[in-house]
Amino acid sequence: MQDFASADVTRMYREEYAQALNSLGRFNLAIFGKTGTGKSTLVNAIFGEDVAATGSGRPVTTGLDYYVHPSGVLGIYDSRGFETGEAGDRILAALEEIVATTRSYKPGEQIHVAWYTLRWSDRRFEDHQAAFVRRLSELGLPVLFVLTQVPCNREGEIHHEAVEFAQFIAGLGLPLAAGGRVFLTNAKDDAFLQTVVFGLQELLDATFDTIPEVAVSALSAAQQLDWGRKRQAAQKIIRASASSALATGATPIPFSDAAILVPLQVAMIARLTAAYGSRLASAQLASLVGSLMLSSGATTAGRWMVSSLLRVVPGGQPAAMVISGTVAASMTTAMGWAWVAVLERYLVRGDLSDVDSIRQAFVQEFRSRFKLTSRQAKELERGPGA
Repeated sequence: MQDFASADVTRMYREEYAQALNSLGRFNLAIFGKTGTGKSTLVNAIFGEDVAATGSGRPVTTGLDYYVHPSGVLGIYDSRGFETGEAGDRILAALEEIVATTRSYKPGEQIHVAWYTLRWSDRRFEDHQAAFVRRLSELGLPVLFVLTQVPCNREGEIHHEAVEFAQFIAGLGLPLAAGGRVFLTNAKDDAFLQTVVFGLQELLDATFDTIPEVAVSALSAAQQLDWGRKRQAAQKIIRASASSALATGATPIPFSDAAILVPLQVAMIARLTAAYGSRLASAQLASLVGSLMLSSGATTAGRWMVSSLLRVVPGGQPAAMVISGTVAASMTTAMGWAWVAVLERYLVRGDLSDVDSIRQAFVQEFRSRFKLTSRQAKELERGPGA
């Protein structure tokens, strides 16, 4: 029987996770607006953290920096509020050079969309700001116009002056993406003012609709707002892994050799982790996965299956059984969704405070999902050569 040490699984996971991140590529966002528009708050609300504080950064030119999320799936060109005079000209010149240079690069290295932010309470949108937006469009960047810090009460009523201001801007005929729509948003609750967070999903949806297909997977992984999109990505990964497990089990696998599925399942877990944009460093994740897979029995698959199958197969003799393709696929599917549950509960938040709880949650989620049909149980009862 093949078995794996924790170090084997850790190494395997590291390699697969690096490949998964590379496959996702990078979503690059450029965000502009005067100081005080709440650009950082907006980014935090959609991407779950301050990329400028947690990632690596470099100045592009005066007033413009480029930050990369530690996972590598998100890059942000962030202006420091300068958009007039020489500073604004330098930003535009730098962007022009970036756009021209990266056209010959991989699509993942290009700027995919720009958000132009304006605080609604300024109640002014000046000619030089409109000129800046037009120049962004001339550079070939799709621009989404975002009004920030817009008051919206708990009944969903948006301040009427903000609505009127958005209509005014939309009527200027600016070359905006999303059909010229102006997005009204508020990225932070304010109990004193009785305002709620709103408009972020609409902005995110428009961003998905605007960017090229090559950047969609990276944006899905980077954003921490729309869990439905992440689950859709997870479903594709799990289905593909289950299909591979089905093919592996086309010639039934002796139960004692169940560990043949381990590389496939570790690769699935790595791809799921990348797709969810976990905030944990890759070294932490690799160590956790290696420990988890070893101590919970995943490296032989048998320890789980013995406890599970004895409950569903009357008089079953697991040691003599074989794993058919359908059983291998069912087990892989259960493991994939169990890991998704752990990701959503712990790892996306960066919570590693209680590894034992993570391990228990993983095992419990697996056992609750790995339930054989009567046909699969009979396949196992019949054993080899039946």
